[in-house]
Amino acid sequence: MLRPVPTNAPESTLAQRLRRRLVLPVIGAPLFIVSNPDLVIAQCTSGIVGSFPALNARPAEVLDEWIGHIVTSLAAYEREHPGAKVAPFAVNQIIHQSNDRLDHDLDACVRHKVPMIITSLRAPDDVVKRIHDYGGVVFHDVISIRHAQKALEAGVDGLILVCAGAGGHAGTLSPIALVREVRRFFDGPIALSGAITDGAGVLAAEAMGADFAYLGTRFVASREANATDAYKQSIVDSAAADIVYTPYFTGVHGNYLKSSIANAGLDPANLPEVDKTSMNFGTGRGKEAGKKPWKDIWGAGQGVGNIQDAPAAAEIVQRLVREYAAARARLLAG
Repeated sequence: MLRPVPTNAPESTLAQRLRRRLVLPVIGAPLFIVSNPDLVIAQCTSGIVGSFPALNARPAEVLDEWIGHIVTSLAAYEREHPGAKVAPFAVNQIIHQSNDRLDHDLDACVRHKVPMIITSLRAPDDVVKRIHDYGGVVFHDVISIRHAQKALEAGVDGLILVCAGAGGHAGTLSPIALVREVRRFFDGPIALSGAITDGAGVLAAEAMGADFAYLGTRFVASREANATDAYKQSIVDSAAADIVYTPYFTGVHGNYLKSSIANAGLDPANLPEVDKTSMNFGTGRGKEAGKKPWKDIWGAGQGVGNIQDAPAAAEIVQRLVREYAAARARLLAG
């Protein structure tokens, strides 16, 4: 268990303790529909944090099975590979009125003592204490200074800064601006999200002041991901210019692949505004055309232009390690 750092102690910070369990300072983002136990286990046994949204386990009763399978699989891997770095895993909880499963899913996480919880949307005031009671930690997605401050007031242990260019629901701020502003008032763990797809991007996140890089789109295009071959191929075939930022499909701004919007019979350049107070996952003309966000309208970040294939997650992590080392060597040589 990671355990939050007491305010009076830390000769070893939470970020340092987590980093020692990883081969690289990387957290695999929870990907709606796409993340599954196979992907999480592959990420964790490769030495990076793996995660999945609780809502991916359907029906709700399946969540217990998923978490149990991940826990036993990671424990077995550790027994079979003594000395290997096996990362902890995280479960993403959507803190929003539209999520009628929150209490059920949180109960499952508490029963299994999930080491990390990633919360999204609303500040998780009523969640943090339950996770801290068993020694878990809470990281919260934010896109602004106001969101970061509210999350810290709620007692979260770490922040995930979701910046311009990130896949799915993303913000508009430059990562350079947001990281540096947050560091003015928060010295705890920060993970940075936004178009990071290789080891050089991981190193850049650290250079800006983040402790971890948060990678999502790179793992959509992986063998274990629960994404169609067409989705994975679209990521491989796309570049940054092929990403559309719109609230049309869920009521919250997000980044999507232009090709999937066009395939749904919509004009990516002329999507009307919609009610942003709703998180209806069937909002807009996509539903009218028989298409659903995430399933048919595919989320992706602006880093797609750097993704050329869809190998196994373990191979992706190995590449990240090599790319990270090469980027460090280039800087030192300069």
